[in-house]
Amino acid sequence: MASISDNTARAYNDLVEINETGAKGYQEAAEGATSPQLKSQLSQFSQQRAQFASELKQQARQFGINTEAGNTVEGVVADAAAAVHRGWINIKSVITGQDDNAILGECETGDKVALEAYEQALKAEGLPVEAKSIIQKQHGEILAAKNQITSLKR
Repeated sequence: MASISDNTARAYNDLVEINETGAKGYQEAAEGATSPQLKSQLSQFSQQRAQFASELKQQARQFGINTEAGNTVEGVVADAAAAVHRGWINIKSVITGQDDNAILGECETGDKVALEAYEQALKAEGLPVEAKSIIQKQHGEILAAKNQITSLKR
């Protein structure tokens, strides 16, 4: 097994947290949406993010990284920002009478934050090829989800 850098461990920890938070945020968005089709789509994105977190945890364990105990400063900040973001989904839902467009806008913002975290992780020095591969794949799927959310807003 190759030596894993602190940067790689931080990347895994941050991305697991981002995806766990994204799964919660999308589930809350699904609960607030009025359109049955939108509820279904948002629930699918919630499941996708939970699966991403699971994949990352599994691969991290193969490298000897414990994502359960690895609350990095960056991860704590990202998690706090994401918690605030989830709160905005709830607040905006109440204020706008659960306007689906407002909910989609918040989901779009959440995906933008996730994409930035993935791009930062891909810049980590010493990132193993296997890690880079899964991170790039997930980044592409999050970008596709964000683009779909953007198109639903229109």
